[in-house]
Amino acid sequence: MRPTYLEVNLSQLKQNLENIRAHVAPAKVLVVLKANAYGHGVDGVAPFIAPFADYIGVAIVEEGIHLRKMGIATPILVMGGTLREQLPDFFEYDLTLAASSLDLLTAADQLAESTRKRIKTHLKIDTGMERIGVREYEAEALIEKSLACSQFVEVEGIFTHFANSEILEPLESPSLLGADSKLSDSKVKASLQLERFQEVLYIYEKRSEPQPAIRHTANSGATLSLPESYYDMVRPGVLFYGVYPARDIEKTIEVKPVLTWKSKVVYSKVTLPGRGVSYGSLWHTEAESRIATVPCGYADGYFRRNTNQGRVIINGKSYPQVGRVCMDQFMVNAGEDDIKVGDEVTLMGNGIAPEELANWAGTNEYEVMTNISARVPRVFVGAVQ
Repeated sequence: MRPTYLEVNLSQLKQNLENIRAHVAPAKVLVVLKANAYGHGVDGVAPFIAPFADYIGVAIVEEGIHLRKMGIATPILVMGGTLREQLPDFFEYDLTLAASSLDLLTAADQLAESTRKRIKTHLKIDTGMERIGVREYEAEALIEKSLACSQFVEVEGIFTHFANSEILEPLESPSLLGADSKLSDSKVKASLQLERFQEVLYIYEKRSEPQPAIRHTANSGATLSLPESYYDMVRPGVLFYGVYPARDIEKTIEVKPVLTWKSKVVYSKVTLPGRGVSYGSLWHTEAESRIATVPCGYADGYFRRNTNQGRVIINGKSYPQVGRVCMDQFMVNAGEDDIKVGDEVTLMGNGIAPEELANWAGTNEYEVMTNISARVPRVFVGAVQ
């Protein structure tokens, strides 16, 4: 196996889920396994965690198909946008459709009725993200259609997604359906979006037909700090993997990172003063220094933007990354320390948080984790049920 690999602690992942579930009970928990389980490796994560999850969320239909082909039987919601020509896959693989438009719901209903096959849908309401979904002030037509669908379409749920779930200041004036709801801030507060979503639910309450059985809005930020958004189910993404979605958010649920990124020194040599290191000679030795080479680079997801900013841990000690990060390797300045070929290197975890790598690269923790390349092996540990 490559000396550069990810170690994924499945026992900690299950503990994170249990802590989230205890906090939000009696609400159900949908675990988000999109983007290769946030870079953790869906082939190892999904079979282990599926028996403990109420629902699974993915972004695209291909991710749902992959899980079904693995034998995952847990309900799967495809949360992203879907084209009409992709609808047959939802029937074939028993996937739940995010009905994000009147046209899409109508097409699903027509296909279901013509093929006499059943499909589950969750209505997607756009309360301020402006990505996919019917805006809350235009939702009545979608609701009317959902009530008129054939017996082969089960409108099981209704949901929205927060644009700023960490912004929770009270509203000065509640949003109402109609013109007022079109007013926007530079940042749409989660509390405002929740008001808009509730107005959509009121449309159902005015009818004799029941509301969808599963109402859900809470992503990781809202799961931590907006209990009124739990409804029937929460959707923790990055929180499920042990990373908090904002640096200053209140940590009301204890979770720990699941992932440790490791490698080994493949070359170690003493370099004379004044020598340039790596492409462009962006860093020079000031004194005689031991330079260690780590077999990991930007093709593995260790960003080139980390150049001369990153650090690693070798033999329990922190060392700076120096010189430009290469496609497959980067260098570390060990100074006068005797670093040997084969010594273990920690790139993330055990004292180096995902937030730190995000700071070096000028991005967020989500991109750090999901950009770790498929060529980095995932090693799963702690799979004790």
